[in-house]
Amino acid sequence: MTRTLRLAFFIGLALVAASARAQLSIEITGGGANQIPIAIAPFQGESALQQSVTQVVEADLARSGRFRTLPTGPQSLNEASPIDFASWRSRNADALVVGGVYPVGGSRYEVRFRLYDVPKQVALGGLALGMSPQQARATGHRIADYIYEKLTGDRGVFSTRVAYVVKSGPRFELQIADADGQNPQTALASREPIISPAWSPNGTRIAYVSFEAKKPVVYVHSLATGQRQAVANFKGSNSAPAWSPDGRQLAVVLSRDGGTQIFVMNADGSNVRRLTNSSAIDTEPQFSPDGQHLYFTSDRGGSAQIYRVPVSGGDAQRVTFEGSYNVSPRISQDGKTLAFIARNNGRFQLSVMDLATRQVQVLSDGQRDESPSFAPNGKMILYATEVNGRGMLAATSSDGRVKQRLSVPAADVREPAWGPFANQ
Repeated sequence: MTRTLRLAFFIGLALVAASARAQLSIEITGGGANQIPIAIAPFQGESALQQSVTQVVEADLARSGRFRTLPTGPQSLNEASPIDFASWRSRNADALVVGGVYPVGGSRYEVRFRLYDVPKQVALGGLALGMSPQQARATGHRIADYIYEKLTGDRGVFSTRVAYVVKSGPRFELQIADADGQNPQTALASREPIISPAWSPNGTRIAYVSFEAKKPVVYVHSLATGQRQAVANFKGSNSAPAWSPDGRQLAVVLSRDGGTQIFVMNADGSNVRRLTNSSAIDTEPQFSPDGQHLYFTSDRGGSAQIYRVPVSGGDAQRVTFEGSYNVSPRISQDGKTLAFIARNNGRFQLSVMDLATRQVQVLSDGQRDESPSFAPNGKMILYATEVNGRGMLAATSSDGRVKQRLSVPAADVREPAWGPFANQ
């Protein structure tokens, strides 16, 4: 059903060639309310690096939509500099970041910084981080994560990664990039479609569907070694892998018994057991954060809707009731919000439901949205869409106020999946 429709749409687009490993460019198309004005003084000593740590931090915070970065001028301050709070307050800064980069020998550096609450004239904390010159971007992301959490109370996701599929000409590439679209790496390249990437909870493996065997087969791919294993290669279709929260199991959609039903197996492909037993098409499974239920899409009621079934087995319960077409369920990490794609007046749009109140909000104004994926802190949702006939990614805050577009020049981008926190 939905997998087939997505695949047909995915491979039917006319595309021109683009270079491999082209990075995502991000365009911020909307900003959040009540942005925190923050000044980030250029870190002393960072001119010795090819990449400015300060610029990475500024770009991360601005892209989040939660901050408004203020001009600071060329002056640089370090973490030990005396702070003229009145001067920074006159520039409307609520927060200030100062820091420095110090060589420690052997081509190693230490970055030290402090974060200040300007109106209260107090330090909120800081870190000292060791790094090589090649780790300047990663260090900037870690600093931005720290600042974001201190000032918003939510964990930052700037150090996380995203997976997506790029199609240029006849070539499909599964790419892994930093959350800001930089540093793309190709995990798999093929002349056959690649769909449905799904991160393992610890971020070391990705499950996906490849058509290299001229049929859909589910693989589990180690990002560290590049080795992979076909974990679902049964007769018929094998699709839509989803990890359990503990990383020990996969839910998959198989047609091996006739029909299209949901099965659960060990992550190595062993111990396969059927979970749904209906005459309908059951697809797109997604584990609840506690691992006790699977949300999935089914047309068992006559139209595509979202249901929930216990992983231990039992009757499925319908979750969505508004509209005649709701697919692709994704659950926020706190288990409170359901993201999905709803058809509204012929348009397929990203929507969210508060699972406690059952209230639904449409977050996008797209025509052909698909494949939603929550950031691990639940504050942003990444999804695929189409603009002027070309596939690209988009991101929106869970309240719909902050919006971004992510694209690769002259290529089609689909199938996004936001990875977990690095130390999960």
